[in-house]
Amino acid sequence: MEEANKFVTNEIKEKIEELKDKLGVLKEKLKIEEKKSSVKQLQKEMEENNFWENRQLSQEKTKTLNIYQNEIEKFENLNSRLASLSEMIDLPEAGAISSDLTAELRNLTREIEKLEIDVYLGGKYDRFPAILSIHAGQGGTEAMDWAQMLERMYLRYAERQGWSVDIVDIVPGDEAGIKSVTMTIAGDFAYGRLKGEKGVHRLVRQSPFNADKLRQTSFALVEVLPEIEEAGGVPLAEGDLEWEFFRASSHGGQNVQKVSTAVRLRHKPTGIVVTSQSERYQERNREIALSLLRAKLWEIEEEKRLQEKKSLKGEFKLAGWGNQIRSYVLHPYKMVKDLRTEVEVNDPFSVLDGELDEFVEAELKYLS
Repeated sequence: MEEANKFVTNEIKEKIEELKDKLGVLKEKLKIEEKKSSVKQLQKEMEENNFWENRQLSQEKTKTLNIYQNEIEKFENLNSRLASLSEMIDLPEAGAISSDLTAELRNLTREIEKLEIDVYLGGKYDRFPAILSIHAGQGGTEAMDWAQMLERMYLRYAERQGWSVDIVDIVPGDEAGIKSVTMTIAGDFAYGRLKGEKGVHRLVRQSPFNADKLRQTSFALVEVLPEIEEAGGVPLAEGDLEWEFFRASSHGGQNVQKVSTAVRLRHKPTGIVVTSQSERYQERNREIALSLLRAKLWEIEEEKRLQEKKSLKGEFKLAGWGNQIRSYVLHPYKMVKDLRTEVEVNDPFSVLDGELDEFVEAELKYLS
């Protein structure tokens, strides 16, 4: 028994050293020391009497301070726990509590792996809320039902992450499902974690809409954009905007039906049209519509930039109908496979219930 405990403690020691090395690398990649210096500087600025004179700038600095403090706290908590574990494993009674030490090691390993993912979330807009849209492809009711299944999948994923979701616009299907839906998703790294979901999603199953239950293939397009604030560098000239107001048809109850609170906004130079009808108040729907438009204009500029880099980094593909990213197969076998990262799961129902972490984390590494 003593020999067995000794073997376990030696194994734990080896893994502790591995985790120490990982944390050392993460400390450099996450720039923890630089962020500590930035925190001191920001705290010093906040003590100045004129700090709140420029409210927008002060809010941005306060937000940055909170982000940096949370990252530092998360890193130092893991570092402290790992140091404590390292000390405990050398105690004479370590063998007797090896099961507890193993459990803590397992928890630390999982949390450090999550911290490693943060390294891939360093994009300019990764911390921003996300605007996620789903559009049913060709295929009538089948495709509309598939679009609604994807809507539920992302709602469940957001719920698992503790994010808040607002359905901005939805167009119901003719018989079942939805033709399209647009939602804003607010939470830490919402855009960063969801940006890899952009593209065509393919479903293969037995059709529930015909008596013969024939095998049916359906497609839906997922679009993901960052929700960019007015200060985000996407200017909008009032003369380029054409507004239309109408009565909302799907949200808000009777109060919305009585007045024209829903908003349709057209950007004259590009022809882009966005709609918001989720809120009871017209002014709020105007704000949402402007946010959607900024995101779409940002996407146009981003695609231009990526096209320019194509010659340096190889062929770049937009998330169009010909560029399928993931297959969900429910018949004749069960599997979900991402065609970019090769991640494969044999339980499609758990994925459709929002268990997307394995796919999302692989996408972040793939896109970096």
